[in-house]
Parts: sequence; C-alpha cells; structure tokens
Amino acid sequence: MALVTSLVNKRPVVIFSKSSCCMCHTIKTLISNFGANPTVYELDEHPDGKQLEKELRGLGCKPSVPAVFIGEDLIGGANEIMSLHLKGQLVQLLLKANAIWTLISNFGANPTVYELDEHPDGKQLEKELRGLGCNPSVPAVFIGEELIGGANEIMSLHLKGQLVQLLLKANAIWV
Repeated sequence: MALVTSLVNKRPVVIFSKSSCCMCHTIKTLISNFGANPTVYELDEHPDGKQLEKELRGLGCKPSVPAVFIGEDLIGGANEIMSLHLKGQLVQLLLKANAIWTLISNFGANPTVYELDEHPDGKQLEKELRGLGCNPSVPAVFIGEELIGGANEIMSLHLKGQLVQLLLKANAIWV
C-alpha cells in the first residue's frame, strides 16, 4: 500500500487507470468536466503498474481500475463514482478537493479565496453569506462583485458554456 499512498499523498484528486479502459476514460472525463484537474496514473504505462495494481486490489478495488481517490481517500471505482454523481454527491467531494478554485483558475483567472474556518471574521462572514441566500454558505462565488452562487450554480454555468463569458465580462480573464 506504500506505493499507492505515496502517489495520492497531498494530491486533491487521483485516478488510477488503464489507457485502454473505456470506463476509465468515462470517469476521467466526468471528473475533469467538473473542473477538477486529476492526477492520472495509467497502470499499463507506469513502470510500477503491476505493483500498483496489486496494492489497489489489496485495498478492495475489484476491478483494480478505475480507482479514484479524492482528498487522499479511496472513493472507489466506476460504480461508486457514477452512483455519487447520480445522487449529486460527487460535486461535493470534489469541492473538498478545491475543484471550483481549480476550474476557475484553469481559465486563467486568479481568484481570491477566503477560507472561513481560518479567517478571523469567518463566523460573521458565514452569517452574512447566509443572509445573502447562500445555503450552504460555502462555497460562495462572486464574479465581478456579483454573487453567482455555490458549487451547483458554477458547475451549471460551466456545463452550459456560460462561466467563461462571466469571467470575461468581469475582466477576470482575457482572450
């Protein structure tokens, strides 16, 4: 388990895959479409691929790929990821791995992030965000001083192709 542990250490999203696996491709695409930038290890191309596959099976991954780790925790394979996605819970896990920040940053924006649990006025800020209609209070995304909403709104805008337009309009990114 040491090799798998070393590869997922301090990485928000890791996917163990095989380049010829269509289900692996589907899971990589799904997670990337949420704005996450996963670290992907293709076992059939990795020098320690056989050892990694053995360790993943030892962790209970059957089949061994795809195997998805979010925030260093083994989430599971294709069935678990698709189930979480259909329940609307995958986006919440990815948020814990900073997928919204990654999504916006990947467009070239440099978002300012306030971690409420680390901010001296965090409780007051959370109260004010709830007063603005943010439920849950985080993440709360403002673009150009306008409250856009939380994770669901950002993902919806992204999937509709409208997020880039908002970032451009606010001069958060340039073409």
